[in-house]
Parts: sequence; C-alpha cells; structure tokens
Amino acid sequence: MSHDELWQLFPIILKPYNPQYTYWYREEEKALKQILGQNMIIRISHIGSTSVHSLLAKPTVDILLEVGSEDDLPNIKRIMEKNDYICHKQTDMYRNHSLMCLKGYTENGFDEKVFHIHIRVMNDHKELYFRDYLRDHPDVAHQYGELKLELMKKYKHHRDNYTDGKSDFINKYTDVAKHMYPNRYSIQ
Repeated sequence: MSHDELWQLFPIILKPYNPQYTYWYREEEKALKQILGQNMIIRISHIGSTSVHSLLAKPTVDILLEVGSEDDLPNIKRIMEKNDYICHKQTDMYRNHSLMCLKGYTENGFDEKVFHIHIRVMNDHKELYFRDYLRDHPDVAHQYGELKLELMKKYKHHRDNYTDGKSDFINKYTDVAKHMYPNRYSIQ
C-alpha cells in the first residue's frame, strides 16, 4: 500500500481520555516482559497522550521500552515480529538506535487495541519528561489537546504532517521539563 492508502485506512482519530488505557498498558507490559524476558528490558513505561489523564488522545497506547544495547535490537525485532508485531528501524537523524513495533493494525483498519512500542537504547527517553510535565501542568496538557485537535482537522489523513505539527510544542515543554526534573530518569 502507498502512504496515501495507509493514511486513508488509518486516519488520525482523537478521543477523550479513556481509563482503560492504563489497563491496556499493563496487559501489554506484562506480555512484552513475557515475550522478551526480564533480562532484555531495562525499563518499560507508558508514554504518549494515553498516559495523561483527561488528555485528548489517539486511542493508541504508546510504550517506551529501553534496552541495554543497540546490539539487542536485531534479536528484539525478530522476537517481536515472531509475535505478530510490525517492526521497522527508526531512520531519522535523532533515532539511529531504535526500533518501532506496532500492534493493532489490520487489513480493515484499526483493531480495538492499538499499540506503538518505541524500543530504544537506555537513556533515550525524552517522552518521559514530556509526559510528566503534562501530568503536572493540566493547563499545558489542555493546550496540547487543542493543538492536536486543530492538527487533526487539517491532517486527518496525513500522519507525518500531524506529527510534525506537534514537534515544536513537544520540544519546548520537554526542554522545560528536563530543567525542572534534572536526571529524573537517568540510568547509570
């Protein structure tokens, strides 16, 4: 399928916060620990808008899975694909040492539960800072929800533009959070 066909099948959809997201995350966390084993996982965290109570979100649970080494990624990719995840290496200039695995995408559109598993080498976790800042600052979370709604109206069928439109906001508050919560998530 072309990007345009994929974007038609999988449009940007925003929904009010659903308390089930936390349960979906916990179920998937347990499954990932079972699939990969405790030794491969340094830290696993619920990230993204579904991890922030009351925030408008795509009904997709984002999970950050930190691993010890880039050398682990090929084996993790093999294991994840064997367990019905769709995986691809991140190729942008900021994510050379990461893998994205998707679950819940079908030939007919989204499944009931959709997951994005962001697999990174440890200490690549800016999303944790952004999540915490939004949790601690509901007014900023509300602004973020409004921005997402505006972008969805413009880019419902163009995921890249939707994501790019959020970047400045995310980067701004991630930087603020890193200064506010220095070394909160560093693993030595």
